[in-house]
Amino acid sequence: MILSDKTIRDLLKTGELGISSIDDKQIQPASVDVRLGSSFSVMQSGDSVLKMDQPIAYHSFAADRFLLLPKQFVLATTIEYFRLPNNLTAFVEGRSSIGRLGLFIQNAGWVDPGFEGEITLELFNASDRAIELLAGRRVGQLVFAQMDFPAQNPYSGKYQGQQGATGSRIQLDD
Repeated sequence: MILSDKTIRDLLKTGELGISSIDDKQIQPASVDVRLGSSFSVMQSGDSVLKMDQPIAYHSFAADRFLLLPKQFVLATTIEYFRLPNNLTAFVEGRSSIGRLGLFIQNAGWVDPGFEGEITLELFNASDRAIELLAGRRVGQLVFAQMDFPAQNPYSGKYQGQQGATGSRIQLDD
């Protein structure tokens, strides 16, 4: 079941769902708008092959504006810090208005029950023009869904508590 604006507000009031730095205007009929933070990370130049069993080098920086060039990829973060209870999951979706510019926004699309942290967004400019990214702008939304039972093994993985645009930690996989 997807949560309504009323249920989201109720969960925020009781503290069962935690979202820092949220304004009531961000709560939509069936989602919560997320805003672009000022933390960005780009892969550093180096080997022409990314190896999944080795750490990837990133250049991380803070900026209120970032010019995303055509066909360029960057990691960014949300302003909001989330704390999901063990009985909620969330889907990350881009805004249609942003997608119509050719900006693809994703984070693998899923936030597990028990996750806590800022959401790292993968941004790709599919356009043939540069897109100016502005910190504080609404760029996506989280759609929350109630699980039939609380997770027996809530998320406690390698991205728990992340803050800032967090690069891949795939080398830590088994």
